[in-house]
Amino acid sequence: QVQLVESGGGLVQTGGSLRLSCAASDGTFNRYTMGWFRQAPGKEREFVAAINWSGDSKYYADSVKGRFTISRDNAKNTVYLQMTSLKPEDTAVYYCAARTYYSSNYYSGREYNDWGQGTQVTVSS
Repeated sequence: QVQLVESGGGLVQTGGSLRLSCAASDGTFNRYTMGWFRQAPGKEREFVAAINWSGDSKYYADSVKGRFTISRDNAKNTVYLQMTSLKPEDTAVYYCAARTYYSSNYYSGREYNDWGQGTQVTVSS
């Protein structure tokens, strides 16, 4: 089981930026697909972004395309989510997730087997 720890959440005004980080405990991190999901109060968890093991394939939800960027540093066992032009509707708990096996589905949370505890992002209007 991979231990994942998110950081970087906080309170920001509309139009602001934040960078989330997710550090993995596993030394084989560079083999994993990594994803970011979020869950707002009263809503289901939703896909935000994902990145393959090498970092050369990235996937985004339509709602964040052009505003959020996912990246990874395999030497540091860390995946990032750079968020810009934040909107109040981006307010949610953001979760990092790891998939340690092959799957062609990057968008479903059921395809990820390890999760972090989440970090709160609040965007004020």
